[in-house]
Amino acid sequence: MKIAILGGGGAMGGIFGGYLARAGNDVTLIDVSKAAVTAINDNGLTIEEKDGSQPVIRVPASDDPASVGPVDLIINFVKCYHTEAAVRAAAPMIAGDTAVLSLQNGWGNAPRIASIVGEDRVLVGLTYHGGTLLAPGRVKHPGSGMTYIGELTGKPTERLGKVIEAFRAAEIETTRSDRILDEVWKKLALNACTLPVAGLLHFMSHELVAFDGTKSLMAAILVEVVAVAKAQGIALDYDERWAAITGLLEKAVGGKASMLQDVEARRQTEIEVINGAIVDAGKRTGVATPVNETMVWMIQAKQAHYLQAKA
Repeated sequence: MKIAILGGGGAMGGIFGGYLARAGNDVTLIDVSKAAVTAINDNGLTIEEKDGSQPVIRVPASDDPASVGPVDLIINFVKCYHTEAAVRAAAPMIAGDTAVLSLQNGWGNAPRIASIVGEDRVLVGLTYHGGTLLAPGRVKHPGSGMTYIGELTGKPTERLGKVIEAFRAAEIETTRSDRILDEVWKKLALNACTLPVAGLLHFMSHELVAFDGTKSLMAAILVEVVAVAKAQGIALDYDERWAAITGLLEKAVGGKASMLQDVEARRQTEIEVINGAIVDAGKRTGVATPVNETMVWMIQAKQAHYLQAKA
């Protein structure tokens, strides 16, 4: 399968792109970072695995989608606020039956992509793999987990089957979901509970469940997420989510949340499509979300402070 990874110079794009390339797919990592592109082309992509191994995978990288030509699959890992620009720039790679799969964090990326390429091209997914960008061309893979992919219609299709087959052949454990929006909200619950707390306190992932204060805060966030989901007819169970979230965090020793990585690098965060999405949905459904709103305010203030200083 010919595959292009948008945001391929980042942690998750590198991990998925590297695994898919190692399995024999024709993969190109697309990234606007010239440092990442140069490092990957010159030295290969290094993935630091949890077991201590550090495989170097040879996979081409480019900042010019036109040089790649049409592909079978585009996987989008860019930050939410770069979605439209990245997908528009990817136009030279879209032809015929090209599918565009969003594996991004947050809520609302699929409609943004569909508005540009058409809803019929869009696949939606999420992954519980963890990744940290250590340096251009070097990523850390501290935790693995299930990846879920589905059609927006919920119906199984031939193209969906081919994508899942390619993922599994690359040793990316993958499940087809006929209710992918439910799965997206399960991941959104994880992100809403963990990302802003890690970003504000500068805690590693496993430290979030090491203290009563952080556990109480995450539990309060989750109560609101479940209430908002249920108000929209989305199946989300508090006890199942809490067990899954705490279980993942306990295993993610050395993991660093993506929002903490953004804060440390003084980048714009994705708070608006994570906790902000909970607040927006709460307003639409009449569900109060004061804890999530507080998380949004605090991250926005922290972000404004360092972006102002950076400017």
